[in-house]
Amino acid sequence: MIRSGSIMSTTHSCYMRCENVMLTKIRYGNTNTVLIKGDKGSILIDTDYAGTMPSFYKTIKRLGIKVSDITYVLATHYHPDHIGLISELMSQGVKLIIMESQTDFVHYSDGIFEKESYLGYKPIDESKARVIPFENSRDFLKGLGIEGEIIPTPSHSKDSISVLLDDGTFVVGDLEPLEYLEAYEDNEKLGVDWDTLLRADPKRIIYAHANEKLF
Repeated sequence: MIRSGSIMSTTHSCYMRCENVMLTKIRYGNTNTVLIKGDKGSILIDTDYAGTMPSFYKTIKRLGIKVSDITYVLATHYHPDHIGLISELMSQGVKLIIMESQTDFVHYSDGIFEKESYLGYKPIDESKARVIPFENSRDFLKGLGIEGEIIPTPSHSKDSISVLLDDGTFVVGDLEPLEYLEAYEDNEKLGVDWDTLLRADPKRIIYAHANEKLF
């Protein structure tokens, strides 16, 4: 490792451009994935389950995106429906970013995929990844021409993170939607996560599985 200082039943995508940053929401399975492109590079947030690569290729081709357009890939957490294509993308030159809280969870889903060998999942080689402390996330994104930061949001899982763009677009993975907060009133971690996000003045929340929320 290198250490450095909307729910749809069919394929769906949408674009948003802010200054020199372009965000494309891509859905080719059961998980919303997001490509954020700055003027110096790009980062793909999440992939879907193993075995969805043909659908991924078909979708990005329709959108005019090539794998070579993707500089980095980052998982919001290491559950199987978020990391299934990471190894395949790495084999094609996409670099993996692991946040500091995720290092112990990279192989969390290996056992699940071992039981589904027909999917051809290859465990992630984290020795080829770049591990980034949260305090350095803003500088990392800035190097891609993207203004924002990456923060821990561990209420869903200890390794869960969210990407907060300065324009108010937040990519939050499997964080429970804000509307469910009262139903989880005993979940202190969820309350803390949402307090943190709301203080950051969100304008648009992109969930992995729920409809996005606009403020």
